[in-house]
Amino acid sequence: MSDLLAARSMMAMSLAFHILFAVVGMAMPLLMVIAEGLWLRTRDPVYEVLARRWAKGTAILFAVGAVSGTALSFELGLLWPTFMEHAGPIIGMPFSLEGFAFFLEAIFLGLYLYGWDRLAPKVHLLMGALVAFFGTASGVLVVAANAWMNTPQGFDVLHEGRLLQIHSPSDWPAGLSLLDVEVVDVRPWEAMFNPAFPTQALHMALAAFATVGIAVAGVHAAMLLKDRDNRFHRAAFTIAIVVGGLFSALMPLSGDIAAKHLAHHQPVKLAAMEAHWHTETCAPLILGGIPDMEAEETNFALRIPCALSFLAFADFDAEVMGLVEVPEDERPNVPIVHFAFQIMVACGTAMVGLAALIGFFWWRGTKPWDAPWLLRLSALAAPLGFIAVEAGWFVTEVGRQPWIARGMLRTSEAVTTMPHLTVPLTVFTILYAVLGVVVVTLLRYIVFRSPSIPVTDDVAADPTPEAHDVRH
Repeated sequence: MSDLLAARSMMAMSLAFHILFAVVGMAMPLLMVIAEGLWLRTRDPVYEVLARRWAKGTAILFAVGAVSGTALSFELGLLWPTFMEHAGPIIGMPFSLEGFAFFLEAIFLGLYLYGWDRLAPKVHLLMGALVAFFGTASGVLVVAANAWMNTPQGFDVLHEGRLLQIHSPSDWPAGLSLLDVEVVDVRPWEAMFNPAFPTQALHMALAAFATVGIAVAGVHAAMLLKDRDNRFHRAAFTIAIVVGGLFSALMPLSGDIAAKHLAHHQPVKLAAMEAHWHTETCAPLILGGIPDMEAEETNFALRIPCALSFLAFADFDAEVMGLVEVPEDERPNVPIVHFAFQIMVACGTAMVGLAALIGFFWWRGTKPWDAPWLLRLSALAAPLGFIAVEAGWFVTEVGRQPWIARGMLRTSEAVTTMPHLTVPLTVFTILYAVLGVVVVTLLRYIVFRSPSIPVTDDVAADPTPEAHDVRH
């Protein structure tokens, strides 16, 4: 394995591991806040127990996410020193703001965890809301830095005594490398709010809430299959499926916005996602298929006439650029990008379908715990969001290759010269495997045990969570 491949593999593995905890950190606090809000409104102890359990789960996942995020920070500087040397000053603001958001999230999470019996109820609920806010802000700010790598702008450079102002990616001269210039002026807000930021941030945030909602609903659906009268799991399933379903329904909208952004700003990535080789009007949407990079064609695919032109430009006769317009050494790995995109869309579609199905039967009067087949579907769908998120990040990162900063700096130019990178790759693989086992074990024994829920004629008179077990 070459050092470049080892560095990319280590970064890919770290990102793939960390993104799971990032989406949970964005969305899980919302679930615990909703549960506590329902407890304050109804004084039904089931919601208090649920909020406490979800808070414990949030704390566990936050701690592991902090470890993997710290590892990623070190890897960014150690594996890609050339990139950080030239681009670090440009994308420093979103990274710095993300650090502030992370610390504030940690502070308010501590207040929330240890403030149950010490803070006024509404103040305690506010602490939870702030955890949710800063958790989401932390994820969005990291996306801002990644978005700059896709559409870099917001700085000036000196090249051969000439000042070049980069107000948009199109201002960068073709064939020029970031290594050949001197960055002399950075406009941090312009760099942060680059063209890719709004669409990536929206898509990532919606994906996080949809993913976590469907996953948590699936876990509690599996519990309900064993005990369909358990009020704790019924309440948890209801909250989670509502959140997951609502945000899943919004995902196609953000996907459409993202497609139109890619058509205008990153046409090469769009072409790779769709395995679209030849520039043409009334371009078809390709479903499935196996891309052949040598023959420059996609075999065994289902083609929907003119659909890609409409999705990209809202015009059935619009021209869509094909990959043959791009030099071969500037094309991403088309099979990886195309397959990952197809997986992402398939998983997202299944999530929307599940939410719509449950909503329809619930509206018709059939609750999910009265229909075991609905619970089984929900349990099977639990990992779909995480699979979609992983596939989406493959599309984002591999679709930008061979660039680490699109059009400005190649990944091969930015990698460290340190040899034997397979050694840290092996070490980090073992680390993440151990952390994964620890997380699953903790969640199994601390979060997902069925608690005893008290139910009295006046629940407010007996709010003790472990008083007795009445399951109906």
